[in-house]
Amino acid sequence: MAEEQSMEQFKGQPRLPEFAAPRCYDLFLKPDLSACTFAGAAEVTVDVVAATRFLVLNAADLAVDHASISFKNQESSEELRPFEIVEVQEDEILVLGFDRVLPLGKAVLRIRFTGTLNDQMKGFYRSVYEYNGEKRNMAVTQFEAADARRCFPCWDEPAFKATFRIKLEVPSELVALSNMPVIEEKNDGPLKTLSFQESPIMSTYLVAVVVGLFDYIEAFTLDGIRVRVYCQVGKSNQGKFALDVAVKTLDLYKEYFVVPYPLPKLDMVAIPDFASGAMENYGLVTYREKSLLYDERYSSASSKQWVAITVTHELAHQWFGNLVTMEWWTHLWLNEGFASWMSYLAADSLFPEWNIWTQFLDDTTSGLVLDALSESHPIEVEINHANEIDEIFDSISYDKGASIIRMLQSYLGAECFQRSLASYIKRFAYSNAKTEDLWAVLEEESGEPVKDLMSSWTKQKGYPMIYVRLKEHELEFEQSQFLTDGSSGNGRWIVPLTLCCGSYNTQKKFLLKTKFEKLDITDLIGSANGKANLSGKSSQGNSERFWIKFNIDQTGFYRVKYDNELAAGLRYAIEANKLSATDRIGILEDSYALCVACKQILSSLLSLLDAYREEVDYTVLGHIVTISCKIANIVADATPELADEIKVFLIILLQNSAEKLGWDPKEGESHLAVMLRGDLLTALVLLGHDMTRNEAVRRFYIFLNDRNTSLLPPDTRQATYISVMQTVSVSNRSGYESLLRIYRETDESEERVRVLSSLSSCPDPDIVLEVLNFLLSSEVRNQDAVYGLRVSREGRETAWRWLKENWDYISKTWESASLISDFIDYVVSPFSSKEKAEEIEVFFASRTKPSFARTLKQSLERVRINARWVQSIRNDYSLEEVVKELAQKKE
Repeated sequence: MAEEQSMEQFKGQPRLPEFAAPRCYDLFLKPDLSACTFAGAAEVTVDVVAATRFLVLNAADLAVDHASISFKNQESSEELRPFEIVEVQEDEILVLGFDRVLPLGKAVLRIRFTGTLNDQMKGFYRSVYEYNGEKRNMAVTQFEAADARRCFPCWDEPAFKATFRIKLEVPSELVALSNMPVIEEKNDGPLKTLSFQESPIMSTYLVAVVVGLFDYIEAFTLDGIRVRVYCQVGKSNQGKFALDVAVKTLDLYKEYFVVPYPLPKLDMVAIPDFASGAMENYGLVTYREKSLLYDERYSSASSKQWVAITVTHELAHQWFGNLVTMEWWTHLWLNEGFASWMSYLAADSLFPEWNIWTQFLDDTTSGLVLDALSESHPIEVEINHANEIDEIFDSISYDKGASIIRMLQSYLGAECFQRSLASYIKRFAYSNAKTEDLWAVLEEESGEPVKDLMSSWTKQKGYPMIYVRLKEHELEFEQSQFLTDGSSGNGRWIVPLTLCCGSYNTQKKFLLKTKFEKLDITDLIGSANGKANLSGKSSQGNSERFWIKFNIDQTGFYRVKYDNELAAGLRYAIEANKLSATDRIGILEDSYALCVACKQILSSLLSLLDAYREEVDYTVLGHIVTISCKIANIVADATPELADEIKVFLIILLQNSAEKLGWDPKEGESHLAVMLRGDLLTALVLLGHDMTRNEAVRRFYIFLNDRNTSLLPPDTRQATYISVMQTVSVSNRSGYESLLRIYRETDESEERVRVLSSLSSCPDPDIVLEVLNFLLSSEVRNQDAVYGLRVSREGRETAWRWLKENWDYISKTWESASLISDFIDYVVSPFSSKEKAEEIEVFFASRTKPSFARTLKQSLERVRINARWVQSIRNDYSLEEVVKELAQKKE
């Protein structure tokens, strides 16, 4: 067989051949931070397990020293050298051909190489920071998903686990970190050589190196594990919150997984230039600054929560992902879905006052919205080339993944689920697992048909809409795949249905396995509180109305459409405050989704929104805010003559809560109240509420002259900055110039992002163009440019022209950093005409690449969905009358 192998057969393959596997890497790296290059050498202990004349491994963007390559079997003194070396750039592989069959067993592959510390935020790259007013470079690695090959030749797939012994030669004054602690340090004048302890067996994408100037703070877990937060010099105080969260989380996860944290230390590092939010490298977790640092003076409450969720997410990976690793990227969701779900479990334990599981519905909603597109993908998606991997780091893998885990935990029970996960971690520790392996363990522990149930959720895209009708004392169900474009897919699911009748004390749960099913609810109606009936009168003659709510607390990943009578009962339940916050969110989100899909008219959605006029819960109001702003945008496109009246209705809906909270923080108010204040004020500004805008602008100019004023705490600045930009035009630029001044004067990452995400809300297209060009300037870090892409409705066309004119530069600069998808999504998706969709399609016809092909298709689908919705609103002849009724009611 080995004789039949040829170089050509390895090209175009999604996976590396398995006839040889690495066991240990001795890796030496010497970065030159001035020249932005690095030199390296690897000695890889390789186990040859099948007859072959070839070694095939990954390498990309490296200059491999062919003369340095040798291969020596441990049983022999003979050193083999390849007679043929081929670097296949398009497949990012290095093929070494030998003139004889390699001896079976262990051998050492030696190889030298050089590379560039790139500016793409992947592989081994440079990040820029300031020290004493001088710009300096640090060297950072980011290897997930398939970029370790840009630092050293390796078997760069999750299943090829090995141990790593890393040695670094770096300037003596700098801090150098890797996955494990330093075991030896040798100083030689301006340079020092650090040798790190051998790592446990792990995948290449989890290897990490950071070299730069840092401060740190540290603490210890109950087991004595040393935890440190590293950040730029002078910012260590901002790491205290994340450090406290990390220490407590490691203790919490040890108890939950019944397995201790596997490494002797954990470092967390804030990196100024970082493409994603954070990366779970084993023992050396890297973060964007705004995902790790929290300053009580300058950071918002939402940022505090984001830091906690991000830290708990990354630390969950130390078990779920690092200790037990997915076998291939098809199973990415095992990493990300579980880490997302665990992060909420941990945050809820650490901060019960945050009501974090109610906020989890933000993630579920995000997953439902993306998965209702025809251009969605299954949770388990086939990956045929490394350049396809980045596109599945999306809301399906993270949010839908986490949501179906929550659904399964709810079905099996928390105790059984925790016991099963602990068994799974123990069974697959230090190895790789597939989705089916997890289902098998859960099935063993629970006795439930987990594989059949969950395969319907992971192997096909989409989810069901459950249509519910009540015929006397019998409920009729029909499941049909929900798609926002109004069509109906062919999907079928095993759905864990839950329902309650009249109160949460009267519940029922069962599996819906077929398209149609009926359920006799005579007993449920009989035991419902007050024995109320659907006519609105109870048997005792009081006015309590009977209601039925499906998907209790929204633990299921599906939507529900009720018949008119059942919908009326739920509206009563909302107004009478009979439902939990999660259920109030679910009813509203399902109704909104039906409206976008043109399965329900807008006037019906507005009437439902009116039932929330007394709403006080932070998370429910957050969803009302989001939906209100989306309605205002689409109405402006569909029926401009009614847009102002509908905005007035939406403003009144939010105004009561905003007035109760006011602008100024109150002594002892909750974390949720602080977050809500900012959200409500921002929404009122975007909806055009003059009183809020005027007060915002007044406070802004006081703040501009006195940055320490208490009139503008971090949580209300977004609303204020957007208000200022609403007043800006070419002839009145002062507000814009003032915000640019704030951007240039601050060194706080969060504040810079806050300014960037406000600038493009200006209604003047000429100013929007200036803002977009500013995003491409050297003043904006590449990672942050995307924050300025959500432009005002008036600036949409300007943004599209700008994207086309700058496409070559944008695609070259951001594609490799996996951020190009945001440029397409943010600029393209807000349009709402078929003609615009066709124009966009024509432009990208010759420019599409695998790294953003799916995002482009999804964005075009959203444009066509918007166009269809616009037409539906124009055909809603009851809309004007309903708006007038609602306005009169408010008066």
